Amino acid sequence: MSDLPRKAVTRTAKLAALPLGFAGRATWGLGKRIGGKSAEIVARELQQRTAEQLFRVLGELKGGAMKFGQALSVFESALPEEVAGPYRAALTKLQEAAPPMPTRTVHSVLEERLGDEWRELFLEFEDKPSAAASIGQVHRAVWHDGREVAVKVQYPGAGEALLSDLAQLGRFARLLGPLIPGMDIKPLITELRDRVSEELDYTLEAQAQQEHAEEFADDPDVVVPGVVHQSDQVLVTEWIDGIPLAEIIADGTPEQRDRAGQLLARFLFSGPARTGLLHADPHPGNFRLLPAGDDGDDVADWRLGVLDFGTVDRLPGGLPETIGACLRMTLEGDAETVYELLREEGFVKETIDLDPDAVLEYLLPIIEPAEADEFTFTRGWIRSQAARIADIRSPAHQLGKQLNLPPSYLLIHRVTLSTIGVLCQLNATVRLREELEWWLPGFLPEGDADPAPAEAHV
Repeated sequence: MSDLPRKAVTRTAKLAALPLGFAGRATWGLGKRIGGKSAEIVARELQQRTAEQLFRVLGELKGGAMKFGQALSVFESALPEEVAGPYRAALTKLQEAAPPMPTRTVHSVLEERLGDEWRELFLEFEDKPSAAASIGQVHRAVWHDGREVAVKVQYPGAGEALLSDLAQLGRFARLLGPLIPGMDIKPLITELRDRVSEELDYTLEAQAQQEHAEEFADDPDVVVPGVVHQSDQVLVTEWIDGIPLAEIIADGTPEQRDRAGQLLARFLFSGPARTGLLHADPHPGNFRLLPAGDDGDDVADWRLGVLDFGTVDRLPGGLPETIGACLRMTLEGDAETVYELLREEGFVKETIDLDPDAVLEYLLPIIEPAEADEFTFTRGWIRSQAARIADIRSPAHQLGKQLNLPPSYLLIHRVTLSTIGVLCQLNATVRLREELEWWLPGFLPEGDADPAPAEAHV
């Protein structure tokens, strides 16, 4: 495997091969059908080949292309089953693994960033990576003081590659559209491109992770590894073992799914309230489930391990109080107040006039999980929501096109949708309203809100 491709012409050629590959396989499929194979069998083979090429190209390119693939894998639960099925396995691979960079490149980065005697910092260092992601890969090691650590090494040229990939993917957005029908890909790519510079800065990531590690140090439900050492392109953190969330999605018991979902929802809403930071990359590869005790049989005591703080949203006062107030007023049916709040925050532009009752009708199905004491997130439910908004004949689609997303809400919106997507992949039953009452400012009327518990067990 060669180093991360950095020349724009090479990377553009690989990305351009995706839509060309789709067209070539369509021709191949037509030939198969003329040869007598059934349309159903040909379609399944065609989609499988497309999925394999998608993983291979995005995985090899890493950078922005793989970041885009990870975003797709989170949203797959909203896709129609006939579209999602063949792509699911290939896209989910992007959450946990990618082709590794050569050992010589890893050693070169470590020598450059940690010094010629970098090996003396470790009692042990595994050359084979334990995980590979969009801008770096992780190696398991033992620090010189005996602690097991994760050594995150950034791919050389990752910054240049990220920006180049996302620019190219923006040009191919229309051709990539069939992968996620009904979703506008271009804003997703634009938003990813706007955030890559922060993710490349390991100093910012180390600060965000250490703040979380200190805040959650004695938490019974959430574990964040502490930072051991940081330099340009290298980040060393404490190692945590656990079951990848992707394995729970694939093979977990109902009890494990529910526990994972509750913890995920808790971390989403409690993190900003406790640290002033929102973990903004909630794909399954960034989470582990940590069984308690020797046997780990008591799922109620499992904890959530949280990794990768490269992308965070800085929210000094926690999540905006307007979100909680809008949720509460929507559930109470106060259309006029909801509409005024949305207009004040910029969700409805001054030049647009909408019917407050129509806005309320648009919002109510989306916030259904916040209404019940507990809610079961399913692929069917999220698909129904996606279909309702994507159908150009529906009033929801026409209204949704007139709403605006203020820049300050971009990451909050993305994280919320992505988390809901993961909960639907888990098929988890979650007491979401309970978490909102504890952690979301404005969700309970002023004076009714109890202080959030410092140690809130599921």
